[in-house]
Parts: sequence; structure tokens; C-alpha cells
Amino acid sequence: MLLKTFGWSFAITAIGLALAGVLWGWQGLAIVGILSILEISLSFDNAVINAGILRKMNAFWQKIFLTVGILIAVFGMRLVFPVIIVAVTAKMSPIEAVDLAINDKNQYEHLVTAAHPAIAAFGGIFLLMIFLDFIFEERDIKWLGWLEKPLAKLGKLDTFSIVVALVGLLIAATTVATDVAHGGGDKSATVLLSGVAGLLTYLIVGGISGYFEDKLEEEEDEDGDDEADEAGDKAGEGAKVQLNGGGRGSSGASVVGLAGKAAFFLFLYLEVIDASFSFDGVIGAFAITNDIFEMALGLGIGAMYIRSLTVFLVRRGTLDDYVYLEHGAHYAIGALAVILLVTIKYEINEVITGLVGVVLIAASYWSSVVRNRREAAAGEDSEAKTEVTSGV
Repeated sequence: MLLKTFGWSFAITAIGLALAGVLWGWQGLAIVGILSILEISLSFDNAVINAGILRKMNAFWQKIFLTVGILIAVFGMRLVFPVIIVAVTAKMSPIEAVDLAINDKNQYEHLVTAAHPAIAAFGGIFLLMIFLDFIFEERDIKWLGWLEKPLAKLGKLDTFSIVVALVGLLIAATTVATDVAHGGGDKSATVLLSGVAGLLTYLIVGGISGYFEDKLEEEEDEDGDDEADEAGDKAGEGAKVQLNGGGRGSSGASVVGLAGKAAFFLFLYLEVIDASFSFDGVIGAFAITNDIFEMALGLGIGAMYIRSLTVFLVRRGTLDDYVYLEHGAHYAIGALAVILLVTIKYEINEVITGLVGVVLIAASYWSSVVRNRREAAAGEDSEAKTEVTSGV
């Protein structure tokens, strides 16, 4: 199970480190290794969130997430995205931006860092919406009941999470964005525009994926009801088996189509989440190297492990066994969103960012273990009482 899930990650790590050693020597190998560890530590909560979404997909889309998704993550977000940011902000062509990244690494680093306020506002608001929609939703299992119960009541107000996110954006635009260290000057308008773009992206992608997911569930429920109604009719049942076996019929085609659309938009949603998580990793990587190829290789190896860990959590049913893990991951997302907004002006060490997520997830994991032990003990007591009552 472990080798099957992490096999590609192990192979890519070996190839990547060997390539780094050949191209850049021992120093390059060390840099790539450090970047890989940095990415894993910063994005562990990302794996838990991804697992909660990925378990709704079938095996085919899980493979898409591990193949196409990793290409987007490595080459798209870790290599191409910073170049595009430089090209847009510096008003130059992508070819000029690539040339700058290769031949004038210090200037390239300066331009990427100067774009940080816009990146942080977009990613911060997107992640904040994920956290708010989770914390304001009424759910049977609560980790911090004293906090989650009153917040769930507030969440009954329509669009309350959007209001909170916009208030947070306004506060960021009128405080930390008024005198920005990255790029200098007043970035209030930039932060407002980027934050609204992050909010719209969340609403559009999340809304479309949710719509198709709901439609798929409705179709499956209707299909199940039809099968139950026809179960007593042997002739009808035989005709239905023949129809389904041929892969035709409007109901079967609709379900397959909706499943594909739902999975596709959930996949897009996952990629946007990964992009939002990768922002701090890309910016933080400049503290270690400003070579875009070392950065892409190191962060790409780390991203591969995050995807393998996501699939591992899904296949092991870890989120079902440790029910507070999702809570801890969402709290970590909320913390990361606030940190991203704060870093518009103030520099926060990546170690602190990573530790916040690790501590919250570790606490939720331990709470889940305690809960499982308590329920197991209660079950044993109940069985013992039953045996005594029955005279056994």
C-alpha cells in the first residue's frame, strides 16, 4: 500500500536529487532537498483538505490528480506562474521574463517579491473563504464545540461568510496595504482588486463544482428509486440489465456525464486550492535560492509527496477514522489565510507558518485518538453490561 501510493514520489525524489547533484553539485543537491522539506511542511494541511475532496472522486480522477495535477503543480505553479507574474507586473513579454529569471536572478527575485501583495491578497481571501464556509456550516461532529456551535448559528445567515471575508479584505487594504515593504508604497487598490478576484474565483469554481456534485447525487437517488420500483418486475428488470449492459439510455448517460463534469470542476477546485497554498512556498523559497530551476525542482518534489499523501489518506480512510483531522486542517487554512494577509506588509518566517499548521493538525489528530479510545471504552462497558443483564 505504502510503496504503491508513494512509489512515484520516491522515484521522482531519487531522480530529482541526482539531477540536482549533476547540474549544481552538492550545494544544489542540498538546496533542492531543503526546498522539498519546506514544501511538505508548509502543505501538509493542504493534503488533508485535498483528501476530503478527492475521496468524492473515482479512481480515474484520482489518477488524473496524481498525473495531470502534478504537472500543473510543478511546471505551472512552481515554474511558469512566477514568470507570468513577473511578465505582467513588469510589463514585459514572457520570453523577456524567462531571460531575466536566468540571467538576472536578483532582479527577477525583486519583481516576484514586489508582486507579493497581490498574490497574498488573492490566496489569502480564497483560503479564508474555505475556512469560513467550513466553520459556519452546521455539522454533527464538532471539535471545539464552544466555538463551533455559536459560529454554526451565525452561518445560518445567507452569505455571512462572504461578508466576513470582505470585511477582512477591507481591514487588510486599509492597514497592512497602505505602506507595503514589498515593492513599496500604497498597495490598497491592488490588494482590494486581487482579494475580490480571489473571492470571485472561489465562488465561481466552488459553486460550479458544488452544483454538478448536487446534480449527480440527485440523479443517483432517482436512479436508485427507479431500480427499487422495478425490482419486482422480472421482465422489466431483465430489460434494464440489458440496457445498462449496452451502456446506452438517457439515465445512464446523464449520470456518467454529470459525474465527469462534477469531477472535472472538483479537480479545478483542487488545483486552485493548491495554487493558493503554493504562494507562500514560492515566495519563501527565495530565502533559500533565486534560481527558478532549483526552486521548481525542490518545490515540485515536495508537491509530489503532498499529492501521494492525499491519495494515501483517501485509500486508508484516515479522515473517517480520525474525524477531527479535517477540523484541524481547516483551522490551519484559516491561520494561513490570516498570515498571508499580514505578510502583505510584515515578513513572517516560513518556519512559523509551517509550525502553525503542524501544531493544529497534530492537536486534531490527538483529539481524534482520544475520542476513538473513549468510544471504544464506552462500547466495551456497554457490552459488559449487556452480558451481566442477560446472565452470561
